[in-house]
Amino acid sequence: MKDDEMKRYLKIGITGAAILASGILCAFVLFKMPVIISVLKGITEILKPFLYGVVFAYLLAPLCNKIEEKLFQIFPKAKTKARRFICFIAIVISLCVAIAVIWLIIMMIIPQVWDSVMKIIQMVPQKLIVVNNWIEHMLENQPELQAYFEEFSSQAESNIDSLLNVDTIQKVQSIINSLSVQLFGVLGVVKNIFLGLLISAYLLGSRKLFGAQAGLILHGVFSDKWAKIIEEEIRYTDKMFNGFLVGKIIDSAIIGLLCFAGTSIMGFEAPAFISVIIGITNIIPFFGPFIGAIPCGLLLLLENPMHCLYFIIFIFVLQQLDGNVIGPKILGNTTGVSSFWVLFAILLFGGMWGVVGMVIGVPLFAVIYDIIRKLVYRGLRKHKRESMITDYEEKYHKS
Repeated sequence: MKDDEMKRYLKIGITGAAILASGILCAFVLFKMPVIISVLKGITEILKPFLYGVVFAYLLAPLCNKIEEKLFQIFPKAKTKARRFICFIAIVISLCVAIAVIWLIIMMIIPQVWDSVMKIIQMVPQKLIVVNNWIEHMLENQPELQAYFEEFSSQAESNIDSLLNVDTIQKVQSIINSLSVQLFGVLGVVKNIFLGLLISAYLLGSRKLFGAQAGLILHGVFSDKWAKIIEEEIRYTDKMFNGFLVGKIIDSAIIGLLCFAGTSIMGFEAPAFISVIIGITNIIPFFGPFIGAIPCGLLLLLENPMHCLYFIIFIFVLQQLDGNVIGPKILGNTTGVSSFWVLFAILLFGGMWGVVGMVIGVPLFAVIYDIIRKLVYRGLRKHKRESMITDYEEKYHKS
């Protein structure tokens, strides 16, 4: 009897100690959160080339697999060394494609950005004078509003004069500092891209080995039942993310080409620059073309207001074409998520992780949606209601 009491008290004591230790750990995490976040940011900055490499390898893996498959069909009797050489050739071709795409985007966008910025600098003072005169003309019969506008205008002019009349040495120093920061930032991105491509080559070469090792770890840690369930979810996640991201890249390239053709035919300014911006932002589902249309529309507004209006209408039509025809055709409705949940996923994960969240939000939500769906189906089967599953699938997923 005493032994049972001792065991009970010991269990209570261990439980209390565990709760106290958890509370201390939580308090430490809460009070040291800024330090933890700064440490995580430092680690992320150090590992950024590896993150680039993982992303590049993940995106290039389907292309590399496809090239390997075609080469193995051409050389079906290749031996071990020859097969390794074929794998090496597939990786090299995939990396060359990635480098060519990155270089093409850079060479297309940088000259156009420079020309657009210079045009804006030249046009802004003239446009401001026109706008100022137009507003004064509109407020001729409103003396109070005109007085407020003149006060605001004079204050803006004095601020601009103060900015322009800064000491020359200070101005040159600030420009040099700004250019230095931007140059180091660009060099950092170039370094990360270069190292990322190099790391991705090693990851692509070892992808089958890593897959086999992951399978051994799963079956070594979990039971066969759970290992198979986890493997199934991993395959589904890989299919969802890879299919969605690669499909969106192809879709965005098509939208960029269509935008370039449309803006060139309509005679808009900087068609290559506009099409690259629209193509890149189109990777973001639904909102992408509208996000890219904002800076492009402002550029066209300064050049020709009617061009800006035509461009907005054109982007709206292009987005509808992409959302209803091109996108579903390329992606093949692989996510299985309705439009409402697509918007929900973009807003939720975009609010959490910014632009990256807007890009990966839809496939990530699709994976979560699939897991919840399987749990619900499991519960229905447990309660002998398979007919509800059949009716739902036939009505909403096979129509």
